[in-house]
Amino acid sequence: MTEIAHSSPDDIAAMTDRARDVMRLNIEALEALERSIDVSMARAVDVIMSRPGYVIVTGMGKSGHIGGKIAATLASTGTSAFFVHPAEMSHGDLGMLRPDVTVLAISNSGESRELRDPLIFCQRNGIPVIAITQRPASFLGRNAAVCLTMPKVAEACPNGLAPTTSTLMTLALGDALAMVLMDRRAFSAMDFGLHHPGGALGMSLQSVREWMGDNAAAPASVPLNANFSEVVSAITEGRKGAVAVLDLDGTLAGIVTDGDLRRAFQRDTTNLTAADIMGPNPITVDPDARMSDVVDLLTANKIANLFVVEEGRPTAIVHIAELMQAGYVA
Repeated sequence: MTEIAHSSPDDIAAMTDRARDVMRLNIEALEALERSIDVSMARAVDVIMSRPGYVIVTGMGKSGHIGGKIAATLASTGTSAFFVHPAEMSHGDLGMLRPDVTVLAISNSGESRELRDPLIFCQRNGIPVIAITQRPASFLGRNAAVCLTMPKVAEACPNGLAPTTSTLMTLALGDALAMVLMDRRAFSAMDFGLHHPGGALGMSLQSVREWMGDNAAAPASVPLNANFSEVVSAITEGRKGAVAVLDLDGTLAGIVTDGDLRRAFQRDTTNLTAADIMGPNPITVDPDARMSDVVDLLTANKIANLFVVEEGRPTAIVHIAELMQAGYVA
């Protein structure tokens, strides 16, 4: 096993101070960026909102990595977007730039040579470019319809070379653009969930009907006059810890749970029927309710299951163990 060398107290203090210094530089950069926000942000939003096509985000090196994240944020918050590598555009991917798109180009210096071909192509084809750069007089800035100019601040890199504060500002500016667009589109939490069906929010916004699918098994059920043995058999076969008790017309009259059975065993079960041991007026949910509503009902009422009811008839049963296994409940 490799032995780890431990730093001296002086070295530890120096490294801690350096880390704090980087944080301070980042904070100062973001504060400077906040002060620099002007009408250009609104103009950029107006350009994007007026265009029916995608936002194509591009940038080289670290700007490209940040651009990929910005594109993902835009796409998940209501503005269709994707990232295209600028060098690949010069080798055929310019075909992705349809006449109705908007290009968001990122370059701290504004002089990345890989951006020149895409920028010239956009100029020739009337495709508006929104620039994120520190140098509005650069090639990128001059060829942009709107320039989101970042303030000139020192990089946290001691050599002033590795992008640090500049990439943080770029990321923050991209987030700001995405959030303003989100507001302008009135993009709701439900809209967000629809874009994140695999995430916790998307799952919670899913309807009960969607959760049930097309092949939801009907819940175990018995009539009001079912004897005790029939109720036990129905619960056992249903494997959900509960059985629906149905009225003569097939509507839900009550519920018998495992707990109801245990309590019934303390009595003489010879002549007991489902009506004698059921809980009347069980908690139910409509198939068009959200799954978050189901979780709230189960949690608030401290119950393990409830019926999905449509037109008075139980169509499915939801058990909290299933929801936990599927990730609906943490």
